[in-house]
Amino acid sequence: MNKTVAENHFDPLDMNQYKMERLPVRCKSSFERLLERSGIFLALACFIFLMMGAPFNFLLEFDPATLSKTAATRYEQVGAMQFSLHGQAMFAIFCTAIVLWISEAVPNYLTSLMVIIAMVLTGVLPEKVAYAQLGHPIMWLNILSFILASMLVSSGAARRFALWFICRFGTSATPIFYSFMVINLVLSAFISATTAKAAILMPIFMVIAAVYGARGGNHKNHFGRNLVLQNLLQINLCAGAFVTGSGANLLAASLIAGAIGGSFFFADWMIVALPIVVCMIVIGWLLATRIFFPLSEEERLPQIEGGMERLQQELRSMGRISAREIRSLGIFITILFFWATDRYHGVSATAVAFIGAIVALSPRIGVINWNQVDVPWHLLLFSAGAYTLGAGFKQTDLPNLAVNAGLEFFGLGDQTPFSVFYIILTGAMLFSSLVFQSKTMRTMLFVPIAIGIAQRFDFPVMSLALPVALLIEHVYVLPFNSKPALLLYSTDHYSLSDTFKFGITMLCIGWVTSILLGETWFRWLGYTPNGVFW
Repeated sequence: MNKTVAENHFDPLDMNQYKMERLPVRCKSSFERLLERSGIFLALACFIFLMMGAPFNFLLEFDPATLSKTAATRYEQVGAMQFSLHGQAMFAIFCTAIVLWISEAVPNYLTSLMVIIAMVLTGVLPEKVAYAQLGHPIMWLNILSFILASMLVSSGAARRFALWFICRFGTSATPIFYSFMVINLVLSAFISATTAKAAILMPIFMVIAAVYGARGGNHKNHFGRNLVLQNLLQINLCAGAFVTGSGANLLAASLIAGAIGGSFFFADWMIVALPIVVCMIVIGWLLATRIFFPLSEEERLPQIEGGMERLQQELRSMGRISAREIRSLGIFITILFFWATDRYHGVSATAVAFIGAIVALSPRIGVINWNQVDVPWHLLLFSAGAYTLGAGFKQTDLPNLAVNAGLEFFGLGDQTPFSVFYIILTGAMLFSSLVFQSKTMRTMLFVPIAIGIAQRFDFPVMSLALPVALLIEHVYVLPFNSKPALLLYSTDHYSLSDTFKFGITMLCIGWVTSILLGETWFRWLGYTPNGVFW
């Protein structure tokens, strides 16, 4: 009875009920509950087993000459045995964190806090280095992006733009999907935090889903599955179209720039990546709506009284655009301009965002105050733990050691064709997203590996590093693979099997596409060497 009353009072156009803090706790499946109950014991067993050292004996046989400069310095400071023990502890902590993140036995931010203190207590990282990761430049960029996203939401500019676009082009299901493709591309150019984009768009597409009869829980339908999963795919992939689309992109560009001894700018990345991203999101739309979740005739049209007219009424009720909205748009456009012209002024994306956030928060000339800023600190704590793992990998040189051991084990050497390294590295970068929760950590692992292999075998650095970097944003298969995936999974519009079968298919398509691009697009742009791919 109470459920019926609650449903009768449900207003699908009330955007306040779609805020993150008001979303219902999603019901886990029996398998997910089993994982949650057993996660602590599995993680503890994993940690103890790996700390005993059996799977890690290869570290005791490495050649110190193969270490990076940072790791070699550490090796000299602590000695061979202690260095190996630190590497062993690093591997154990990493695998234990993966078990906890997959099982969700404890909240992901709590796992990150455990990672940080474990790195300190085992001696992998000094306290100063471990604790400093919350002050990492990319962490600051994430915080500042949430401030700027809050400015757009609080001023109403984001809501007005999304409502206008949907009302203008969203009279039926297909144009709505087109609309969100454009919206995600536009926002990706402005907002460098995918979680912030998800937070901005979620109330909008939740309203649209409700208009088309999808309210989550027991009220799922293929329109809702398509809309939320398409937004998850687009939020992530569209971030890959711009170097400022995420902090991981900026980190990858910095690593590449350092390796080539020059600069890698906003326009350089966009020219390569934007056409690829547009093709991938169109493929995702066709695959989802035609094969996995085909729409019935009923699902193609609004299913509540008034339908799209009610959304148009919502837009009209906002009145004329306000001075506050104009200021917020002015700040964002100015930030985008300075991001796009970074090669001319040399100011970093973080510094530009810093200035924009200060202006947005300033009295009288600004748009918002601190109480209106929505910064999800639990997600930032989770990110800090991921960055700490990355710092641990750098300190122990675990990726380099693994690469050298792998090359020796599989017999890869100077006679190995370029195509073999290309296929292995792009595949490893893509499918590592199934077990990693941090794009930054994957970037810190695989981009340096790609650079190292290119330098070792005398390939152009960009030939391997850039294709690997362009695959950073493929983090949409499982709920724990990224913060937007975790956030949108909580809407309960799709199941674990829905996101897996769609996501893993897109991941495989992404790999095949990357291989084809190595022989075509990347070669035409001068990145892949002529005559050595096949």
